[in-house]
Amino acid sequence: MLDKRSKNIVIVFGIALLLIMFSEAIRPRPVNWRPSYTAAEKIPFGSYVLFEELPTIFGETPIEQVTMDPYEFIVDGNYVQNSTYFFLNDAIFLDERQVDALIKYVSEGNTIFMSANSYGHILEDSLGLYPSTVYELLEEYVSTNFFNSEFKMDSMPKYKKGVYKTIFDDIDTLNTKALGYFETKEKNVDELNYISVEIGEGRFLFHTLPEAFTNYYMLNGNQRYAAQVLSYIETEHIYWDSYLKSGRKIISSPMRFVLSQRPLRWFYYLTMTGLLLLVLFMAKREQRIIKVIKPLKNTSIEFTRTIGDLYFQHKDYTNIITKKITYFMELIRSHYYLSTQVLDEEFITKLAHKSGNDHTKTKKLIDYINHLKGKSLHNEADLIELNKKTQDFKI
Repeated sequence: MLDKRSKNIVIVFGIALLLIMFSEAIRPRPVNWRPSYTAAEKIPFGSYVLFEELPTIFGETPIEQVTMDPYEFIVDGNYVQNSTYFFLNDAIFLDERQVDALIKYVSEGNTIFMSANSYGHILEDSLGLYPSTVYELLEEYVSTNFFNSEFKMDSMPKYKKGVYKTIFDDIDTLNTKALGYFETKEKNVDELNYISVEIGEGRFLFHTLPEAFTNYYMLNGNQRYAAQVLSYIETEHIYWDSYLKSGRKIISSPMRFVLSQRPLRWFYYLTMTGLLLLVLFMAKREQRIIKVIKPLKNTSIEFTRTIGDLYFQHKDYTNIITKKITYFMELIRSHYYLSTQVLDEEFITKLAHKSGNDHTKTKKLIDYINHLKGKSLHNEADLIELNKKTQDFKI
């Protein structure tokens, strides 16, 4: 039971906690100007409005969200031909594998649309792009236009809020076509911001003003410009990238969700602080001496060695091989999240890609495991060879 003094402390603390929570609840939320570009975000720099308007722009063309890594999506090959992969973010950074996969996708006759301030040096070097960005927010309003006379307008939307100006300094005119530009006060000076790069039977469309597609500008008279930019896309299917997004939510646990929400986060911190103070006030200065109990010795290694020696002495090679294969398959499942039910050519290819081992080396190991599974009796040479191959395989 709490004494009178302790009860008063708890009551005062509870009242203070309720007052803080009430003030946090009624305080107006500041506008969130962080770049997000996700289809679900309704903040100024989210893409909710654009995503909802895509069916209006593209008619009956199917639109599908892709929540997986572009490399995995393209390698799986479950995409429609003559389709468009739609990337929208403040910056897009791709590794070498992703770039190779995107180039393969385009060379098959598909289109990739990218609107961002930066595309990463690997993609830029691969395609000979030379974008430059002024990493200072615009001090003056700028407007854009198109080289196509059908799209040109006397009055184009103007941009300033949250915009970093990115232009293409130089292009390869053999494979690249200029589509749009920033208007400048100087005549005969085109600051390119929209280009098309042909690769094989397809093409990349690079646009450097992703802010034009955000909720903030789409709700301020920018619908026509966005529609004209996207009118260069001729496709039978659209894949909207939801993976390479600045605002992509990754919630893997309830606690992570609690900490991501401001009211819940404050409640959690204040509750933990209150519990800590309560413990400090209620803890006794004296306590009984706690007897030191020595922890039990870990004998799991000795036990495992004893069991292994027992199998080996009885020449039970089949049992040892079965357990080694089972253990190795469990390593593959836990490290690479691959199903080991069917050890076929598709499994070998995925394992080689994910583990970084040579395909030939991987195939020899899996083929040998299948060979051992098919035998009813095994000898010492089989066990030694299996142990050597699994030890040499990099996990």
